[in-house]
Amino acid sequence: MYRQFIKAALLLCTVFAGITMPVRSQSKLDSLQYLDEVVVTVRRIPKEVIPVQELSGNQLQRLSSHSVADALRYFSGIQIKDYGGVGGLKTVNIRSMGTNHVGVFYDGIELGNAQNGQVDLGRFSLDNMEAVTLYNGQKSAIFQPAKDFGSAGSIYLQSRTPKFGPDEDNHVKVVFKTGSFGVINPAILWEHRISENISSSVSAEYMYTTGKYKFTYRVKEGYDTTAVRQNGDVNAIRVEGGLHGKLKGGYWRAKGYFYNSERGYPGAIVRNKFTHEDRQWDTNTFFQGAFKKDFSEKYSMMLNAKYAYDYLHYLADPNKDESLMYTNNHYYQHEIYASAANRFNLLPWWSINFSADYQFNLLNADLKDFAYPRRHTVLVAGATSFDFNRLKMQASVLGTVAHDEVMKADGKAADDKVQWTPTAILSYRPFDDVDFNLRTFYKRIFRMPTLNDLYYTFIGNIDLDPEYTNQYNIGFTYTKDFTEIWFRHIEIQADIYYNEVENKIVATPTSNFFRWTMINLGLVEIRGMDLALQTGWKFGKDLYVNGRVNYTYQKAQDFTDKNDEFYGGQIPYIPWHSGSAVVNAGFRNWEANYSFIYTGERYSSSANIPVNYQLPWYTSDFSIARNLPLKKGNMKITLEVNNIFNQQYEVVSCYPMPGTNFKAIMKYEF
Repeated sequence: MYRQFIKAALLLCTVFAGITMPVRSQSKLDSLQYLDEVVVTVRRIPKEVIPVQELSGNQLQRLSSHSVADALRYFSGIQIKDYGGVGGLKTVNIRSMGTNHVGVFYDGIELGNAQNGQVDLGRFSLDNMEAVTLYNGQKSAIFQPAKDFGSAGSIYLQSRTPKFGPDEDNHVKVVFKTGSFGVINPAILWEHRISENISSSVSAEYMYTTGKYKFTYRVKEGYDTTAVRQNGDVNAIRVEGGLHGKLKGGYWRAKGYFYNSERGYPGAIVRNKFTHEDRQWDTNTFFQGAFKKDFSEKYSMMLNAKYAYDYLHYLADPNKDESLMYTNNHYYQHEIYASAANRFNLLPWWSINFSADYQFNLLNADLKDFAYPRRHTVLVAGATSFDFNRLKMQASVLGTVAHDEVMKADGKAADDKVQWTPTAILSYRPFDDVDFNLRTFYKRIFRMPTLNDLYYTFIGNIDLDPEYTNQYNIGFTYTKDFTEIWFRHIEIQADIYYNEVENKIVATPTSNFFRWTMINLGLVEIRGMDLALQTGWKFGKDLYVNGRVNYTYQKAQDFTDKNDEFYGGQIPYIPWHSGSAVVNAGFRNWEANYSFIYTGERYSSSANIPVNYQLPWYTSDFSIARNLPLKKGNMKITLEVNNIFNQQYEVVSCYPMPGTNFKAIMKYEF
């Protein structure tokens, strides 16, 4: 049956794409482009049929953020789970649907982790990032790989694309950061124009931190005991290089990425245990390529391919910490992915797209009785869009088939999964002379159980069904520009939504309390509202001020078991209220930036009782920068103070975050 299906799917891929291609996987509900420094621009909230938020260019670089995860905190509807400050694991949750329902794309191709479905956003720096974009549902464009239709929410990371002036062949950017926690963080970027249509870029970064910072330990009535966070050191290097080619009516890209790190896990502060000795080593490598071309006004093609290798070594040594059980595990992942998308413009107002993807995932480990799983995934998607000027409509359907194999002699693989999931999107502009747009969408999608969910030794359950999400959204955008007054620009974006997660995969104890297994048990309902406001002011010739405010309300309830005492409780770590604000100002060669983040009260468990109550927290960050034009190039010096008011807080219970800290940045571009 499987072989027949795969043959049919590959034939369908050939018909859709005009080529044959080879692999794809899915994702668990867990609770610069260089811009001239003196040019004043206002970053607009993109007016798309799907709710979207974006940080790019100078606006992105001004934030007091070390990584992509830190920058995402300024989006509404986002929850970041941070397990330990500078070097800890950082995962993202969109509108309370869980980390595994989020697709993370780097230069148009999804980053994957078939083992646990989580992508650690802490390892992606902002130094080489041109834009970070968040979509609820999926990207508004129908011309995309099938995989792009496969997530409940998507984050797109766009690295810097070389751009040269008439007499330019090289761009170099050198950055050095230092500050609290013993941070030493140099980075370099070199862009070179090889020919009129081909350019290259090489980016390298080194990151070291002791990860040590003072904190106060949370007690019943607040915070008490001062201590120093230990075992939070990070030693990491990132290198990536790319080739960028221009074609008539298109482009091609090739990219290689390498990341290697050793870090300690500071661990949870429980029962007065303040030190941990867990260590982790990571190696992440991928090579990917993309090709896109408009062959005519009627037909366009997009091809993507990728190979990725991930290595993880985790060590817990009782010789260093008597409380630990000896663990010395090594995991090896391989991923192969290929995709073809074909767009047909049938009429000036009607387009269709057919996409087909194939992905292969392999997981090896040195654990006893390990299953050695392999997963083949084929995806096909059909999408259509109608553009009647003021009325825009999109619809798509995604077909997914997943086939697992295990190499263990007496092992059994999960049954094949075949799913069809639809999306419908509508946008309407009621008035010709007012930039006001109404929008709504519905999307049903699912996430496959991860390889850990299905096959982890003694815990995995091969009978698991996928988790399903139903998303409903309605909202509007409004934009107004002014030319004669100091108040130059305003944009408002608002959405209300209802999300439902079915078949939530949860861990539960078996007859032996010390041996757990994964089961389908849960139902989560999420009701929420996202608001985003952006404004721009200009005073005289030289002074400008931009502001951005985001607010999120979420009521995310666990309706898993009607007999449960805590039925209907707010799901863990989801605050009812959260928000952020950013104000940046520029005067001639000076820049100043203030940012504020607030997370309201929440609980660390669906048992919404006092012992699980998490205090609200907020942080304020401030930076000031001076641009120093030189004979050749420009130097920029930035001083930052983060968590100005020394807030003692925890994003995740028992994982204290840093208090007031400082950073100095020197950047030279020529």
